[in-house]
Amino acid sequence: MSNLASRLWLWPAFMAMALGALVQPCHGTTKSSITDPAAFLSQAEALHRKDHPRFVQMLAQIHSEAPPLTAQEQWRLRYLDAWETMFEGNYIKSEAQLRNVIDHSGDAVLIAKASALLLSNLGVNQRYEEAFALANHLTSELPTINDPVARYSVLMNLSQILDFAGQIDLAIHYAQMMQDAMPPGESPCLPYSMQIAALYNGKRLTSASSILQQGIDACVGDHQPVITNSARLVLSNLYLDENQPAKTIALLDQVEPSIQLNHYYPHMLSSLVQRAEAYAKLGDDADAKKAALAAVALGHPGEISEWLMVAYDVLYKIEKQHGNAAAALDYYEHYASQDKSYYNDISARTMAYEMAQQHVLAQQLETEKLNKQNSILRLQQALSTKAMETSRLYIILLLLCLGFVVFWLLKLKRSQLRFKELSYLDGLTGIFNHQHFISEADHALRLLQKKTGSACLIFIDLDHFKQVNDTHGHAIGDTVLKHTITICKQHLRPTDLFGRLGGEEFGILLLECSRDQAIAIADRIRLAIEATPVDAEGSIITFSVSVGLASTDTSGYELQRLCREADAALYRAKRTGRNRVIVHGELVEA
Repeated sequence: MSNLASRLWLWPAFMAMALGALVQPCHGTTKSSITDPAAFLSQAEALHRKDHPRFVQMLAQIHSEAPPLTAQEQWRLRYLDAWETMFEGNYIKSEAQLRNVIDHSGDAVLIAKASALLLSNLGVNQRYEEAFALANHLTSELPTINDPVARYSVLMNLSQILDFAGQIDLAIHYAQMMQDAMPPGESPCLPYSMQIAALYNGKRLTSASSILQQGIDACVGDHQPVITNSARLVLSNLYLDENQPAKTIALLDQVEPSIQLNHYYPHMLSSLVQRAEAYAKLGDDADAKKAALAAVALGHPGEISEWLMVAYDVLYKIEKQHGNAAAALDYYEHYASQDKSYYNDISARTMAYEMAQQHVLAQQLETEKLNKQNSILRLQQALSTKAMETSRLYIILLLLCLGFVVFWLLKLKRSQLRFKELSYLDGLTGIFNHQHFISEADHALRLLQKKTGSACLIFIDLDHFKQVNDTHGHAIGDTVLKHTITICKQHLRPTDLFGRLGGEEFGILLLECSRDQAIAIADRIRLAIEATPVDAEGSIITFSVSVGLASTDTSGYELQRLCREADAALYRAKRTGRNRVIVHGELVEA
């Protein structure tokens, strides 16, 4: 299975930064009547990250006393109410409140702050197309935002959403702009944290990176426990990536009291999963299973998250190692469901970001076309007053303008075709992605059923692929995946369908192919992979695959049933020793 333990889980954690989700003991304060509402609102907004309980008390006080407020103060109070609603997790209500401030307040500073907060709201609710469209708008408005606090908030949310879209360099750029534009009284805690997130997601961070310790020190000094814990959990995850599980356990023991005190759900869940992985690496299956089961129990019903995916992966491997086949299969099914949902979410993010960029390009092109048309009209008016000798110049200029427009139209069309291609191909291997493979396979089977032809579905999974990633790194792991694709293509016909189902698992639909022919093809692929090691930086990496096969002759033409039976055959191949082909209902070993 893919090396899920090394992926970063920062989107919910850095939502805490956008909201300043700090649950600290509230220092005793004397409550007095509100005599200056403007100063009271400023004090409340200054406390919303440093002393959230006191901030909530102040909001309740101003609502209960209801002092006379100017129109601007009323809109500022509505913005703070929207902030608190979003902090409580009511994203639908907070979105309506934020859009009300944006559309009707008329206050440029409040509009910028509310837009930045809305950007996080849309992102965490997976409304990626709207989020990236808003990010493009905020980017264009950034030069006009002069209020230090509003500019700081916009830069932070832009860095976060671009990191989420995989635009690492842009995310780091905006985080550095944050550091250069810190309002008075701010510490470099948030800018450092944003840079840490982007560097980790870009695989440019190690446990020895100086910026990591600088960020932790800055957040400790600024009394930001949740953000400090986020950075420390990054460090503990780096220890896992670097195969230092004992350090992971030690660091988790150190931060556990703070995580329990703040009771921040993403940190509680991720710390349990990291414990499970670390104990598993140390060979302590009992504690690993205990931590993984605690993580699963903590998860929300129906939740899809990478944390739960890793927890199910740990449980599957432990049960499989101890020979508990039924439990292992159950955990594997949960893991596979989480894994597929995760890849679908990544595809949705990528598509939304590309669509937003295409929309901006189309708008730019339309503006340029209008400008060119206006230029042509002005040129025609000028040429009408001149003599015949200037007509040639007019024609030349007109052709140049039209050629320029045609050039941009062709460029836009090319970008759109490229985007369409990316929507159904896997970015790493160049074969069909999971969604497109399933769609094409279902369509092909329906056509084949009318002709009563035969087809076979093959599931291929690389054996011990996680060890390749752990030993040689992800770059070599990617080379192994591409090498596998090349070998498979050599044994397939142009009419066969070939796709990546997720991680190191691939699917092949052999059309107009009997079961015996499919077995022969599957075994040739298996033998070719086993006999063709990868030469990676001087190291010879040998690996094998397990293959599961189901045929329409015995399973019918329903794709879901073929997938279940091919998956079950693949699981049997894994369970009975790997490096073999298992046909649904019988055993064929290499």
